[in-house]
Amino acid sequence: MGFLKTVRSCTACAGKLPFAPRPVINFSPKARLLIAGQAPGTRVHETGIPFNDASGERLRSWLDMDRDLFYDKDQIAIVPMGLCYPGVLPKGGDRPPPPECAALWRERILSFLPNIQMTLLVGSYSQNYTLGKGKVYERTLNFENYLPDYFPLPHPSWRTGAWERATPEFQDRVIPALRRRVDKILGR
Repeated sequence: MGFLKTVRSCTACAGKLPFAPRPVINFSPKARLLIAGQAPGTRVHETGIPFNDASGERLRSWLDMDRDLFYDKDQIAIVPMGLCYPGVLPKGGDRPPPPECAALWRERILSFLPNIQMTLLVGSYSQNYTLGKGKVYERTLNFENYLPDYFPLPHPSWRTGAWERATPEFQDRVIPALRRRVDKILGR
């Protein structure tokens, strides 16, 4: 059984999740860009396709990228901090990814990705895991401090829309820099 199949067959959190475990990842050792998100949402859990929801549409828009390239695992690895859908909080919104998932899989998966040139740290969970505690929007606007290895971004959920509209610097400065870096890495 290949490593990807091993990861996809993980049941370590069985009994702690609202549904049967279904790790949602997409990668190959050839990938040069890593997208490190939070954890799959309900639609992603149902389809088994990472970022196959409105958040994915927004992220692809930020990257100016079509679905074919986005899901080309030989170009782009998509590995969230929690591989399975964690469920819903009592007052709404998704639960945080279980920390034991990253402890079990993160370094093993990263060691399988020797060609990664930059990681998009999408949201607070991936940023805090990788960079330590900090503020997502502050890191996003100061992305230069984390280059060339990391490019912090907010989670592309609907909640980010208000911040995005109120922060023209994001569209005027951050997004063009993000696209230039990604295009260079992917040879576009």
